[in-house]
Amino acid sequence: MRAAIQKQHLFINFAHITNKEFSMSYLFTSESVSEGHPDKVADQISDALIDNFLAFDPTSKVACETLVTTGQVVLAGEVKTSTYLDVQSIARETIRRIGYTKSEYMFDANSCGILSAIHEQSADINQGVERANPEEQGAGDQGMMFGYATTETENYMPLALDLAHNILIEMAEIRKNQPELIAYLRPDAKSQVTIEYSDDNVPQRIDTIVVSTQHDDFAPEAEMLAKIKKDIIEIVISRVKAKLPANLQALFDDNIKYHINPTGIFVIGGPHGDSGLTGRKIIVDTYGGKGAHGGGAFSGKDPSKVDRSGAYATRHAAKNMVAAGICDEILVQVSYAIGVAEPCGMYVDTYGTSKIDMTDGDIAKKLSEIFDMRPYFIERRLKLRSPIYSETAAYGHMGRTPKTVVKTFTSPNGETVTHEVELFTWEKLDYVDKVKAAFGL
Repeated sequence: MRAAIQKQHLFINFAHITNKEFSMSYLFTSESVSEGHPDKVADQISDALIDNFLAFDPTSKVACETLVTTGQVVLAGEVKTSTYLDVQSIARETIRRIGYTKSEYMFDANSCGILSAIHEQSADINQGVERANPEEQGAGDQGMMFGYATTETENYMPLALDLAHNILIEMAEIRKNQPELIAYLRPDAKSQVTIEYSDDNVPQRIDTIVVSTQHDDFAPEAEMLAKIKKDIIEIVISRVKAKLPANLQALFDDNIKYHINPTGIFVIGGPHGDSGLTGRKIIVDTYGGKGAHGGGAFSGKDPSKVDRSGAYATRHAAKNMVAAGICDEILVQVSYAIGVAEPCGMYVDTYGTSKIDMTDGDIAKKLSEIFDMRPYFIERRLKLRSPIYSETAAYGHMGRTPKTVVKTFTSPNGETVTHEVELFTWEKLDYVDKVKAAFGL
């Protein structure tokens, strides 16, 4: 009898809950790190080497890892190339550009030690990639790669990550070009943004912003931290907000929780505060935890490594699909076997946002007909055998603005080459019309 009464009460209680009361919001968070973060210093050195190898020998095969720590850089990896580089000079110039130029940082472009342990690429690996017919080029490794796109932002990126990147980009702009605004900034920094979403996945407001920035020791602790918090909120975040479209500006309200340098003083930073390694910020590099990630890093790898080229190709496909109006959100996966040109398979998830009368499986089949995912054709389509990678190594590989630039490189023997290259070709919306035609839109 008691059980029956309890069940009846339970039924009555649920019966009085309205649909509105059942409606729930949720929070989603993404982080970014600055170009002076130790892991990003390592990424940028590795990609600077990639660019220099490709500038003098576009057929170069490179897998280059970098370790940075107090006063020290270690380079390791495998290379197959016809050129010779002064890797020390390239590393020092990269560190100098980032902003580590003072001995007090304990990691200085002019004085840090640089050890190179780069050697020739394994012939066993190379035989699986190169073919007599270039179109039959095999994948440089096995694995799966993911591309993602969403209508949340104008660049089809997840909002939390986009805002986190923008905060650090603005801080770097001030540090390098307008130091009079915030004179104490040092290169190392991290940001994090938490967005509140409605239960139908629409951003409602910004819940929390976290920023930790390395800084000079310029005042007593309490005064210094108060000054940093005020400047980050009133100068940096205000400038970020002002550059956003009106619908995103509306997400900033007076209830945002700010955590600015929450641990306190952050004078010791960069590679002196923490060692850095190539490939440790793969979620920052991609979608901030939205969608999925296959696990392979990008920096330090030439485009025969499908960890890199496959991820760019799936982002290109995903972005063009959403821009064409096929869906509001999409995840695209491609997978490979080492030494094999044809992908093992392609997978699509539109998260229930598809606007066409096709299953996600059928969409995947159609997508594989539009975008040739064999490594050779990805390299050709996205112009990946060019020195375009230094620009990818901080503030994300995805969501960036495609543009053409001229870059000049000098070899140890004084040879100079100049290349006009297209950056971020995988962000171009050049397949929208092909997608619409293929799907009958």
